[in-house]
Amino acid sequence: MIRKLKSGGYRLYARSKDPKTGRRRNLGTFSTRAAAEKHERAVQFFKRRG
Repeated sequence: MIRKLKSGGYRLYARSKDPKTGRRRNLGTFSTRAAAEKHERAVQFFKRRG
């Protein structure tokens, strides 16, 4: 999940909430949405490859 920050950047959050804190984990902060989307694809790749 990508959200736009007040600072103008974008942050990638985990899809599921962290059971310990009740919040989504921060998976990286990026200056452009394209960079955040690129990293999200990389995260999904490594999650699925086993």
